[in-house]
Amino acid sequence: MKAFEHYAPDSVEELLELLKSKPNAKLIAGGTDLLLQMKEGTAQPETVVSLKNVEELGGFSVSKNGYRLGTGMTLRRITRSNELTQNFPGLIYAAGVVASEQIRSLATLGGNICNASPSADMVPPLIALDAVVQLVSSQSQRELPLSEFFKGPGESVLKSGEILHSIFLPQPSGSMIYSKHAPRKYMDLAVVGVAVRLAKKHGKINEARVALGAVGPVPFRAEKTEALLAGQTLTTELMREAGEMAAGECVPIDDIRGSAWYRKRMVKVHVRRNLEALR
Repeated sequence: MKAFEHYAPDSVEELLELLKSKPNAKLIAGGTDLLLQMKEGTAQPETVVSLKNVEELGGFSVSKNGYRLGTGMTLRRITRSNELTQNFPGLIYAAGVVASEQIRSLATLGGNICNASPSADMVPPLIALDAVVQLVSSQSQRELPLSEFFKGPGESVLKSGEILHSIFLPQPSGSMIYSKHAPRKYMDLAVVGVAVRLAKKHGKINEARVALGAVGPVPFRAEKTEALLAGQTLTTELMREAGEMAAGECVPIDDIRGSAWYRKRMVKVHVRRNLEALR
């Protein structure tokens, strides 16, 4: 591992000022991704800035509009939050299938998002829940839907000197389910990740979200599938059609974990199964 400078600021303000003078610094929270990349030589930062002492980033707050989760929250803490478990059980399930309990005690919500992996387990359910991310720099701050945060594998819209500060979840509407297809039940990356949220009124779907992971360069909303479901009564035929349409919206690749054909097939299956569960 190449030698590097290490800093550990105590506040967001100190962190942002440090990033102004060290624009190429890498941020480290739990380190479950960055340290591995550094050991393998795929990342060789000259400067590493730890977020461990920045308590503000680990915060969690509730308001009448929704929930704000600090990016420093560990996945283990998320799985043990009574408030989140009660209101977002699908999100809790997603956090619980990331790696192992030991890794979840270190891995953070912000790290899972900012690594910008197409197969990140936390991202599809957050997108399905209409999550909004807050990006902050020393000069400004902005908010945007999480679905617009990713540019490609390992790439996001974060600018130099900017950090992902928090994630906002609106008050829950309807029910959301996340399912993950992987060779092993635990300790494996998703070959396919599917999150589906439905809100119903008078027996019909008045809001639908279908978010897919590991089947494109970025996690994304299957908007044609959402439009197909909106305003409809959930029938067996509609669930089959939704699975077919979602598979058609995918642009997966062939790799060691699964072929593009297989991924499309699994999207079809998981979308249908999730809709059946929600019915």
